[in-house]
Amino acid sequence: MVIDAFLLSRLQFAFTVSFHIVFPAFTIGLSAYIATLLGLWLKTGDQKFHLLARFWTKIFAVSFAMGVVSGIVLSYQFGTNWSRFSTAVGNVVGPLIGYEVLSAFFLEASFLGVMLFGWKRVPPSLHFVSAVIVAGGTALSGFWILSANSWMQYPAGHEVRDGIAYPVDWLKIVFNPTFPWRFAHMMTAAYLTTAFVVLATGARHLLAGHRTESAKTMVRMAILMIAITAPTQAIIGDFHGRDTATYQPAKLAAIEAHWDSAKPGALVLFGWPDEKAELNRFEISIPGVASLLTHGSMDALFPSLKDFAPQDRPPVLVPFFAFRAMVGIGVLMIIFGWTGAWLWRKGTVFESQRWLWIAQYSWPAGFLAILSGWFVTEVGRQPWLATGIIRSAEAVSPVTTMQVAISLALFVCVYSVVFAAGILLINRLIDKGPDEAPGEDAPEQPSKRPLKAVQGEAAAIFGDGRPGDDKIQPAI
Repeated sequence: MVIDAFLLSRLQFAFTVSFHIVFPAFTIGLSAYIATLLGLWLKTGDQKFHLLARFWTKIFAVSFAMGVVSGIVLSYQFGTNWSRFSTAVGNVVGPLIGYEVLSAFFLEASFLGVMLFGWKRVPPSLHFVSAVIVAGGTALSGFWILSANSWMQYPAGHEVRDGIAYPVDWLKIVFNPTFPWRFAHMMTAAYLTTAFVVLATGARHLLAGHRTESAKTMVRMAILMIAITAPTQAIIGDFHGRDTATYQPAKLAAIEAHWDSAKPGALVLFGWPDEKAELNRFEISIPGVASLLTHGSMDALFPSLKDFAPQDRPPVLVPFFAFRAMVGIGVLMIIFGWTGAWLWRKGTVFESQRWLWIAQYSWPAGFLAILSGWFVTEVGRQPWLATGIIRSAEAVSPVTTMQVAISLALFVCVYSVVFAAGILLINRLIDKGPDEAPGEDAPEQPSKRPLKAVQGEAAAIFGDGRPGDDKIQPAI
């Protein structure tokens, strides 16, 4: 292995994107959870939903801030480390990223202030709408990012002239063939990840013996979400795998460590792919199952790694092991979620100390699954940065190895401090938990407030619309 600017640039981007991806994924799910809590509060008037919404909004604010900070770093790296990538595909990827900023990030930022600070300043219905818009904005942000990344996996709707991609059909670009199932897979992963964080938080407080009402609500909602979402994710993942077989056969061959296209693909349960010898050592496998899962028949043949030139093959070890880690975590999620649902139905979930003890430590499961899946996706498309258009080695900037090494070392130091502080702050907020009684600034239960009171409160903030009205004041 040669340590040069190219390798270090890849390591730097892998390091920064690994930190970044977990926070947007968490905020996508958490914003939807907060909007759900506020909706339940409006519908039922039950104060516990309001208290939980306030509690999780504090954690959302910290996570959102860290996601924004780490995302800015990624944008700069496109210019500092991968300038030739922008030259080759900037005509397509640039507008997609721009759409994400204009239609999603600005939408989130515009209503984030109302969501964070509008508890007493705006009517409950408007506060709920703001939370819904923020949740929609986070999902829309994921839409554009996944669209851009999916296009890089399997470009469509473009033409290449002199090595530069030019857009031809934006609908084909945005909705490229690998996008729909990848987007569904990522969004479901985000909601599932948040559900496990909520579950772990509720279990932690239940075992500590305080905030029991709020903790029970968190556990119930999380179990319901996990029991439904985890098996749904497995189904979506199956369709996504079939898409990979159709559009990215080299990636599938690396995932399955499939070396011989003359034989049906075996499901390798365990093994050590040896890329030099082009075989799997210590292999334990089930014949034909990989063919069945990806092509619908145990006798189906599909391309193997040997069908691609060595310079066109993706690395095998990372996709092979990361995929099995992702699937293994997913299976454990299904088992754990269904076990919780069974205990809930029996009426013993809150007395099951062993299950709650495991639940309080289950919060990393979703994050680990997301990172594993991301490694499969990104490493599995190598050596291409945009498949068929530009290779990763061709996209690196003309920088020296020392320059990239210094910046990588600085990133490691800064991220270690900043993100450690952020995670400690989130952990402290989780330990503190939601208040069991409404605070002084908590609004009345919405179901008991007459319409005139809501209208009067809105008029006090925004004015009554008469000419010359100067009551409009900043809310934060």
